[in-house]
Amino acid sequence: MNLESLSSEELSYISKSEMAELERLLALTPHNQIDLHQLWQLMDVVWDELGCDNRNLDLHKISNYYRHPVWLLNGLFIENHQTSLDHRQAIVNWIAKYPKISKILDYGGGYGTLDRMISKTLPNLHIEIYEPFPSEYALKKSASFKGIKFVDKVASHYDCLICTDVLEHVSDPISLLSEMIGFVNIGGYLLIANHFFPSIKCHLPCTFHLRYTFDEFANLMGLEKVGDIQNGYINIYHKKHNREIDWIALKEKESQSRKMFKFNSFMYEFIPRCIGKAKQIFRASILKIMG
Repeated sequence: MNLESLSSEELSYISKSEMAELERLLALTPHNQIDLHQLWQLMDVVWDELGCDNRNLDLHKISNYYRHPVWLLNGLFIENHQTSLDHRQAIVNWIAKYPKISKILDYGGGYGTLDRMISKTLPNLHIEIYEPFPSEYALKKSASFKGIKFVDKVASHYDCLICTDVLEHVSDPISLLSEMIGFVNIGGYLLIANHFFPSIKCHLPCTFHLRYTFDEFANLMGLEKVGDIQNGYINIYHKKHNREIDWIALKEKESQSRKMFKFNSFMYEFIPRCIGKAKQIFRASILKIMG
């Protein structure tokens, strides 16, 4: 992906200061083009330049990070990355199978790529995008879609909530999940994609334990996992009823999840080291016998 692939109209949505920063970042890559891993590297460059720390969170610095044009670059990349587009098209196809879905919330919807794809296929749907840091590019590119609206707060209920690659960026994903469940009508669906891995520095380590236990928390909070899309890229949860959450029990479960994750992480590192050391001792013993 490079900036030359943008139309003149799309270029007009980007300010001079944003363009200068995009060009600076792309100049750090071979031939001013990026693949996914190079994009992640650029996102880490900006994270470090702004002095962010994923273990000691400074909300002011992190807010500046999410307002940075590197996220515009991320949005532009998604719109030119076939795998990302295939994932989003699969979501569109799933929604099209459920005619009772009439109102959707895309929580942390970024640049609205998915929502424009939905609106093109299903123009009668009402879609709200909750995005704390919307760019002018995203707002202008979505402006011609009558069914799409960016909102700065959620004040409604929805038949379907979409949340892709958001929860690994927040310090308390369990509480946010609870809020999102509250936005969904009984009988509605939540489509959630998580990436609780250290692929980029803005993925907070305090969330990584949910890599193994997220479904358990979803179940404790009243959701039933009913399937997935694109071989597990996004999971589908059904809200059958409102459940009063026992926060004391939930926080205890979260504490256990964190402890188990630390233990497993230690074992994954410790066991290979032990095996490696044993192999060295065995090799040395064989050589001594042969010598």
